[in-house]
Amino acid sequence: MIPDEKQVASLHKKYGSTKRILTHCKACAWLSRMLVQRAGARGNPVNERAVVAGALLHDIGRTQTQDAGHGHVGAAMLEREGVDSVVTNIVRRHVGAGISREEAAKLGFPEGEYVPQTLDEKIVCFADKMLDGEKARPFEEEVKRFVRKGHDVERLKRLKEEVSQAVGEDAEKLVLSSS
Repeated sequence: MIPDEKQVASLHKKYGSTKRILTHCKACAWLSRMLVQRAGARGNPVNERAVVAGALLHDIGRTQTQDAGHGHVGAAMLEREGVDSVVTNIVRRHVGAGISREEAAKLGFPEGEYVPQTLDEKIVCFADKMLDGEKARPFEEEVKRFVRKGHDVERLKRLKEEVSQAVGEDAEKLVLSSS
C-alpha cells in the first residue's frame, strides 16, 4: 500500500507524532512534490504518489528515537503497517545523505542498504536536507553541519548534483526560490 494523505495522518496519529514532526514532514512533502514535478517534466521516471507519502512519513521513526536510527526504525514501523517497499525505502534511506553499509554496521543498524538508490529516494533525502524544521535554508548550512558532525560531505554534494541534473537546474536555487 502507498498511503494517501488520510492514511498518512492516521499513521502519524497512531504513533504519536508531534506537531514539529508533522510540520517538518509536510514541508518536506511540499518541496519533494515540486522537485518530482520538475524531474517528471524532464522525462525522468518518478512516482509522485510514493514520494509524497515517503516525504510525509520520513520522520515517523522520530516518535521512537531521535538518533540516526529513526530512518530504519520508521521503515520497520511502516512495514508492519503494510506500507509498500517503495515508500519504506524512502524512509529508510533519507538519513544524512545516506549511510554506507560500513557506517550502518558501526551504528548497529540491521543489515541493509541505507544510501538512496532511486530518484524518488534522492529527492526526499535532498528536500529533507534543505530544511531546518519547516523553513528552507541554503545548502551550505547543511554542508557545514555535515562537516561539524564528520559526515560524508562528498556524498551530500553528489546528492545535490544528482537531483539538480534530474530537475534540469540548480536544485538549491529552485527550492529557495519556491519557499
